[in-house]
Amino acid sequence: MAAPLITLADIRLTFGGTPLLTGAGLNVVAGDRIALVGRNGSGKSTLLKIAAGEVQPDSGDRFVHPGAVVRYLPQEANFAGFDTTLDYVEAGLKPTDDPYRARKVLEELGLTGEEGVMRLSGGEARRAALARVIAAEPDVLLLDEPTNHLDLPAIEWLERLLGGLRSAVLMISHDRRFLETLSRSTVWLDRGITRRMDAGFDTFETWRDGVLEQEESESHKLDRKIVREEKWMHGGVTARRKRNMRRVRELAALRQQRRDHRRAVGSARLETFDAEQSGRLVIEAEGLVKAYGDRVVVGGFSTRVMRGDRVGLVGPNGAGKTTLLKMLIGQLVPDAGTVKLGTNLEMVLLDQKRDELKPEWTVAEAMTRGRGDQVIVNGKARHVASYMKDFLFLPEQVRSPVSVLSGGERARLMLARVLAMPSNFLVLDEPTNDLDLETLDLLQELIADYSGTVLLVSHDRDFLDRIVTTTIASEGDGRWEEYAGGYSDMLARRRAGQADIGASGAIAQSGREKAAAKSPGAPAAAAKRKMSFKEKHALETLPATIDKLGADIATLEREMADPALAARDPSALTKLATRLAEAQHALGEAENRWLELEMLREDVEGPSRT
Repeated sequence: MAAPLITLADIRLTFGGTPLLTGAGLNVVAGDRIALVGRNGSGKSTLLKIAAGEVQPDSGDRFVHPGAVVRYLPQEANFAGFDTTLDYVEAGLKPTDDPYRARKVLEELGLTGEEGVMRLSGGEARRAALARVIAAEPDVLLLDEPTNHLDLPAIEWLERLLGGLRSAVLMISHDRRFLETLSRSTVWLDRGITRRMDAGFDTFETWRDGVLEQEESESHKLDRKIVREEKWMHGGVTARRKRNMRRVRELAALRQQRRDHRRAVGSARLETFDAEQSGRLVIEAEGLVKAYGDRVVVGGFSTRVMRGDRVGLVGPNGAGKTTLLKMLIGQLVPDAGTVKLGTNLEMVLLDQKRDELKPEWTVAEAMTRGRGDQVIVNGKARHVASYMKDFLFLPEQVRSPVSVLSGGERARLMLARVLAMPSNFLVLDEPTNDLDLETLDLLQELIADYSGTVLLVSHDRDFLDRIVTTTIASEGDGRWEEYAGGYSDMLARRRAGQADIGASGAIAQSGREKAAAKSPGAPAAAAKRKMSFKEKHALETLPATIDKLGADIATLEREMADPALAARDPSALTKLATRLAEAQHALGEAENRWLELEMLREDVEGPSRT
């Protein structure tokens, strides 16, 4: 086995009298791709800082292999002391590195190196920070939320780059697709300790649920044992005093074990409160145009949004997603074109900048807007502490200032404010920022069950795929196109369209040449792309493959649902989880391929009549 590059053992750390890490460990070897996961506030970023040498634990051992080069990407980069992005990135190089590498990586990330660090946008600052840690070609990369503030093209570029690096990578991210693509091992930080699974994040949730079920079973057994011992204590059982005192001590130890047992943190309870139903038409936009100077952000876009639609807006940073969003909801007047909003709309807006939250407010004031301790939820008054408990805030946090909240806590506070209001039209601008994966799952379920209309901007590909029914995508130069389905559907449609254009162009050229040879004056006939035998066969056989994979997945999930499996045979559980992940991946590939072929068939033959 390769020698470890970084080892953390029995790491313990307490903040403000509350234990955060109570025996956490970590081992990173060459070639590792590790996802570090856990709830908001579980200590992931702190553990990463300890690995980087930025934070000193109360106790425990940290070892870094002599000569190993380690680079750490914090959530917020510190540009103090630097004038330009090039200065900042060059300062992170090793003494033996070629300075040209700094400029090369910056250019790959869309920066010139001449940008003043005091004038960087959030996305530019993130790309400069990534360039600094990548340019040094370290042995170990420690990445804390590397996709924050990045647009989709930059995230996909980063995935390709990290996938080709020789560096070991330990990463924290709330981007599910990013973790599924890159990770080969998963470390779960939960209630102060770490557990490692030698499989990627795509199998993590199934494995985690098995561990928690086993814990619950063990906790139930402990409760029963305590009850038996207490009955013995009160039953007047006679025996030698020495033996009796031993059992008394054992009962005290069992009770202490029960007190020390920290249950898994619960899930946030997210629910919306529906207003009266809106009219059938929600938005009708015709020929929208918006330009800033000579730059056209939106050029002649039209769409219609109906009640119940879930519409996602995607595109690179600066493409104009928020501009288009504001025009569609009537907050920004277009230079040309018209927007008609439907009747009886009750709209609530979640702003990605969280500007509504004043740092000096307490959590209670942010919820009640300074109007006492009651918040009106679904037309009924609730005490703010009771309502905030649904969003995983502790009672003592209700009086905490907003300024001390973490990014994830501020995100949950904004959700609490928005979801308390009755609505039939949710407008969400980057709603997934800083939310942990469990809260993201609940938000997805909430939107899926929401009876109103949803309009959202997001860079989270998995979230888009699970939520939206229509994707509006930037095509560059102010052009916006509308696609049925989520982000992956949009990509498939784009690929199919490019294939059609390429094939049709080649065939049309061949037809023109033949026509010219036969009759120079005859008009060129357009030729149409045809499906090959292989493509037709795949379209016919893929449904059976998809059904079989679905059945295999159901069987594997039933086998993994056995709560005793984790204790009886942990290796079997890991193997089942790996097989499940492979089957789920194969199912996704098969479904995507069928979708591409079916769209191609429609383009060639027209819609099928059933």
